[in-house]
Amino acid sequence: NWLSLTLVFSGLIGSCLFTHAISPLQSLAGLSIGFGLCFILFALGAMGGGDVKLMAAVGAWLGAWPVLAVYCVAAIVGMLIVLVQATAAGRLRTLVRNTGLVTINLVHLREVGVEHTKATGQSCRSVQKPLPYAVPILAAVIAVVILPHLLWSVL
Repeated sequence: NWLSLTLVFSGLIGSCLFTHAISPLQSLAGLSIGFGLCFILFALGAMGGGDVKLMAAVGAWLGAWPVLAVYCVAAIVGMLIVLVQATAAGRLRTLVRNTGLVTINLVHLREVGVEHTKATGQSCRSVQKPLPYAVPILAAVIAVVILPHLLWSVL
């Protein structure tokens, strides 16, 4: 908590400095978007609270559009990690079945309700150890922020 909150506040304070790349309003928008996107997953039991705070901190530092890019890249990186883990453990078929069940529940959320959908996701998750989402978030920040600068300096 202290690390995530330090990142949030330093991102907000940094945006007030003249040398920072984004404005305070962009920092607040990024914080809100990073928090909001991940809070939905947290409410469904698909993400931990620390990951929500970490994405809010990333948003406070990067702003609205970059945090959306980080969110999308992190989802892809996380999916790839889970696919590799499931394949290595011989559980790919179970992963695909459980993903289908959760997807069907999400499509029919109005009919089955949030609690049923959440319970289905939690029962499917108990089969595999949950992925610490900080790893995909870090990979996404590197891909979205650092790699373009490295490529630009090489060109």
